[in-house]
Amino acid sequence: MSNPYVIAQPPQPAITVAGRSETFPVRRIWCVGRNYLEHVREMGNDERQPPFFFAKHADMIVPDGARVLYPPLTKDLHHEVELVVALKDGGTDLAEAAALDAVYGYGVGIDLTRRDLQFASREKKQPWEIGKSFEASAPVGALRPATKIGHPAKGRIWLKVNGTEKQDGDLAQMIWSVPEIIARLSRQVRLAAGDIIMTGTPAGVGPLSPGDKVEAGIDGIGKLRIEITPAG
Repeated sequence: MSNPYVIAQPPQPAITVAGRSETFPVRRIWCVGRNYLEHVREMGNDERQPPFFFAKHADMIVPDGARVLYPPLTKDLHHEVELVVALKDGGTDLAEAAALDAVYGYGVGIDLTRRDLQFASREKKQPWEIGKSFEASAPVGALRPATKIGHPAKGRIWLKVNGTEKQDGDLAQMIWSVPEIIARLSRQVRLAAGDIIMTGTPAGVGPLSPGDKVEAGIDGIGKLRIEITPAG
């Protein structure tokens, strides 16, 4: 059969699945802002404001063990460890009581952020993409199916840089639970199989430099390791 496209079809972004040879194809990446109270406070934001959603492009996924080039335009690259929720189903205006039925599994992710550019955009009331959405900005470790581990609502979430602990929290500290996040996001967009949601980060975010080795984990879910390498 001839190629139906006028250029070569881009690769399908995907995440590995623990214990499986098949991978999880990624359709969209949604991220939750301001979902841990202490992180809201450390960023100087109004803790009374609800979390909100922003997006990264699916091809910004990189796997466990990736070497991530220090990105251009920034002098303040930050780490943010997050619980990743992978969806096997979707829809619009989903009920909280049924939201977990749409979940395939869970993983550990790091929302890499060009903090200086994010802050500059915020001050100008411009979109956050330049600070949040760039190459390799979404490292994600192997997914663990909910059929194997259930739906974790508590458990330690942590991140170390060069062996020194920087972030240490618990999933129970999330302002919005996973069912609430799925239900609320489904009012904004039509969710579908292949969507992943990065659910926010606990306090302790901070800068990364070329040469840094980063390790993150969530109890009962897994670990994720990346290395920041010099640009060029």
